[in-house]
Amino acid sequence: MLYPQQNALRNVLDLSGIWQFQPDPEGRGLAAGWALELEDPRPMAVPASWNEQYADLFNYFGLAWYLRRTWVPAGWRGQRVWLRVGSACYQATVYVNGVPVASHTGGHLPFCCDITEQVRWDEPNTIAISVENELLPDRVPAGGHSDLGLGGYPPTTYDFFPYAGLHRPVLLYSQPPVAIEDIAVSTELEGGDALLRVVVRAGGGTTLGSVTLSGHGEPIGAGLSFQDGGATVQLRVPEARLWCPADPWLYELTVHTATDSYTLPVGLRTVKVTESALLLNGQPVRLDGLGRHEDFYVSGKGLNLPLLVKDYQLMRWLGAGSYRTSHYPYSEEEMQLADRMGMLIIDEAPAVSLQFHDEALLPGLLRQCLAGLDELIARDKNHPSVVMWSVANEPLPASLRARRGAPLADAEAADEHGRVFLTTLLRRARALDPTRPVTLVAVMGAPDSWQAEADVICLNRYWGWYVDSGQLAPALAHLGEELDAKWAHFHRPLMVTEFGADTLAGLHGEPPVMWTEEYQAELVRGYLAVAASRPFVIGMQVWNYADFAAVQGINRVGGMNLKGVFTRARQPKLVAHVLRELWARRETASGTSGVDQLPE
Repeated sequence: MLYPQQNALRNVLDLSGIWQFQPDPEGRGLAAGWALELEDPRPMAVPASWNEQYADLFNYFGLAWYLRRTWVPAGWRGQRVWLRVGSACYQATVYVNGVPVASHTGGHLPFCCDITEQVRWDEPNTIAISVENELLPDRVPAGGHSDLGLGGYPPTTYDFFPYAGLHRPVLLYSQPPVAIEDIAVSTELEGGDALLRVVVRAGGGTTLGSVTLSGHGEPIGAGLSFQDGGATVQLRVPEARLWCPADPWLYELTVHTATDSYTLPVGLRTVKVTESALLLNGQPVRLDGLGRHEDFYVSGKGLNLPLLVKDYQLMRWLGAGSYRTSHYPYSEEEMQLADRMGMLIIDEAPAVSLQFHDEALLPGLLRQCLAGLDELIARDKNHPSVVMWSVANEPLPASLRARRGAPLADAEAADEHGRVFLTTLLRRARALDPTRPVTLVAVMGAPDSWQAEADVICLNRYWGWYVDSGQLAPALAHLGEELDAKWAHFHRPLMVTEFGADTLAGLHGEPPVMWTEEYQAELVRGYLAVAASRPFVIGMQVWNYADFAAVQGINRVGGMNLKGVFTRARQPKLVAHVLRELWARRETASGTSGVDQLPE
């Protein structure tokens, strides 16, 4: 999927702004004509979650309608006109001038539709989008009940707030009637040269085209010959300037056809896995950094560009060189910034807290997971910053569900269903993109069989918090023992993708006790020391970058998960200074991972 682009042959109109909005708890809006006119609208900012813009919507997850009117520029006549929704959580239907044109299930990923036939050229066009985020057990991720052990409201199976709404920009864009539809790139290295493979798909009738790679040294070009809408070419790039964290160089790849043109930023780099290392351009690289969430006051999960820039500045101040898009795909704007900044990303599909005990639900859940994985890889396949795909976070084994109060009947059968389900996802990701490693992130107690086909063994571990609570010495001993056991079993690179402790900013204690800044700092320091003595551990990602909104419960003070290195307002806790001491300006095989501010 190509991100909309403005050039001589294409144009983009961003519909971000204040839309009309009306909740529809009774589901009568369609019959009442709300696709053309809302009865009692209120202003609503887009992109943003609706939950914190109005107090009465905070815990509302039912059906709601967005509506706005816009002219389509007269200069777009003769072009195809598309409408694109960057993310709608969770189920959305789009109407143009009262006509339904597209529906999409699942948040965090874009969908688009050709609306050329619905466009009115001599008057404003009415665009309405109905959105609902009902918390249901047959959705991914599931809702309607809580498996977090201590209840919680709203009832979810995952530990972040289920924000609803249009979270990313809604765009109108134009493209020629016969357009470039997709571009896919991949790199191999041969001596000092890079071999760039380019696969282009274009509309019917396209026969010839060209590609040009520019941005370093002399431009390199080649012709394209299309058959059945597809063309493939390989470019040899001598003395290539390879993309890496220390030098995230982006070339420009421009594809031309007789009717269209598109320019794609391209980073030349390879990613491979050995028994104990992740190799970037043939050199070992570490994935030290953080888990994150798209989350902030008022905007919820809405795209917030100033916050994004601030977050990158703070991550680089820490010396963090990597993060995971926990637990769903992040915005395309963020992925573009990661490419520019040399961040190494584990790109995670929107499959968190999967459960396998209800066999009747599994076919539908698998279809949703596969669709989300397909859409994710189609969207992000060309980003050099993406060095690994994660197909799921913390699928729940039957034994863990039992500890949280669920019946243990047929536990072995449920875990076997889980193995088959997760293996299917791993194989699908590898088939879609054989150029990157694939993984899934395992909770404490997950069967080893679930990760049998993962290229990197990713573990979320909370020794010293949920287990061995308040006891750092035994917690760190148990962590070391488990890492050694996992290495002995898998003989593959290991990562701890989550570890940390909830911390009330400003709470101090000597000796360190749980919830104090000192306890969090000592726990994180201890985890990093344990990992440092084990060369097969290729990365440590602290949970979490910043405090974030979760469901209300007796273990979530103020409805917040407080494991952040920074507060939700982006103020550092003590652990931030500890991490900066350990990480910042540290030399790695790929260069210096920490800088004080963003480059020019």
